[in-house]
Amino acid sequence: MVTGAGGFIGKNLFVRLGEQSNIEFLSFVRGDSDEMLTEMVAKADAIVHLAGENRPEDVADFALVNTELTRTLCVAIRATGRNIPLILTSSTQAESDNPYGKSKLDAEQLVEAFVRETANSAVIYRFPGIFGKWCKPNYNSVVATFCHNITRGLPIQINDASVVLQLAYIDDVIDELLSALDRAKPGLLRSEVNQTYSITLGQLSEQIHAFQNCRTSLISERVGRGLTRALYSTYISYLPPEQFSYDLPQHSDERGIFVEILKTPDCGQFSFFTVHPGITRGSHYHHSKTEKFLVVRGIARMRFRHMITGETRDIKVSSDKLQVVDSIPGWIHNITNIGNTEAIIMLWANEIFDRQHPDCIPCEV
Repeated sequence: MVTGAGGFIGKNLFVRLGEQSNIEFLSFVRGDSDEMLTEMVAKADAIVHLAGENRPEDVADFALVNTELTRTLCVAIRATGRNIPLILTSSTQAESDNPYGKSKLDAEQLVEAFVRETANSAVIYRFPGIFGKWCKPNYNSVVATFCHNITRGLPIQINDASVVLQLAYIDDVIDELLSALDRAKPGLLRSEVNQTYSITLGQLSEQIHAFQNCRTSLISERVGRGLTRALYSTYISYLPPEQFSYDLPQHSDERGIFVEILKTPDCGQFSFFTVHPGITRGSHYHHSKTEKFLVVRGIARMRFRHMITGETRDIKVSSDKLQVVDSIPGWIHNITNIGNTEAIIMLWANEIFDRQHPDCIPCEV
């Protein structure tokens, strides 16, 4: 059973639980009655208590939802006479002297007392700010707000760029909750998500704007690991459907077209080009730059000549047998379409093309 199943964390947990065929998901959402809660608890084998109030119109609702709903839940578990593992998601705000923090602390203390009296299994988490897909913007997550507004060209407001945010990514949170369900033991355990991140408001704004700029500069941020990976995934999830695609500039001449697809800060760039039948492209050499060619449609011949020794090498490449061919520094090279249809070649270069220093010297093979 999951309380607050319609919220940000609840939606992500619902999808993950749905991936496991042996789990039935009971969902308690805003507006459901205490009677419904009691009926669900009677059926449950484990409970994740996510329901909470963050921004009520009446400050009294903090206690009504965050504290009293927890009390009702404990009473319902006790009434079953069973040990039903309970996971309470609290907040680092429980350490703060404000109505929200106090309501969260009171809920924790209710669970602590319940466990002392019954030896029920319970885990309490104090999560920092959580971000990820499906988080509501302009509510309680600055990451969601920044991603939503920046993807739509709307302004964002920063009063103090030096403020440090403590964050956890939704996938890490869900992993932790699922792990806690598997390792439930009688008694109380306080735990935390293993991976958290720190970033200032100013850095957060700069990073999300950099993601937005990637589509015009074609230079990708380092999105493969850590906080940048999590932020990029979150940013992408806020793109409206009309922005799922974007145009690429293409350069065309009598030989075919050339299109740059993606550039990286320190691992080169990805492109593709076409070659009309009978046409040769290339005919140059590099001092340091190296490339990888892959014919994905058609048939071509790559020719090489060593600049000093004059040694030559011809390689026939075809989409019928996928092979990568490297260009080698100090070897003049070209590629000729020897088929009857247009050839398409994928290309990776180990550095971004620099028009001021192209390292691409014309020379016939």
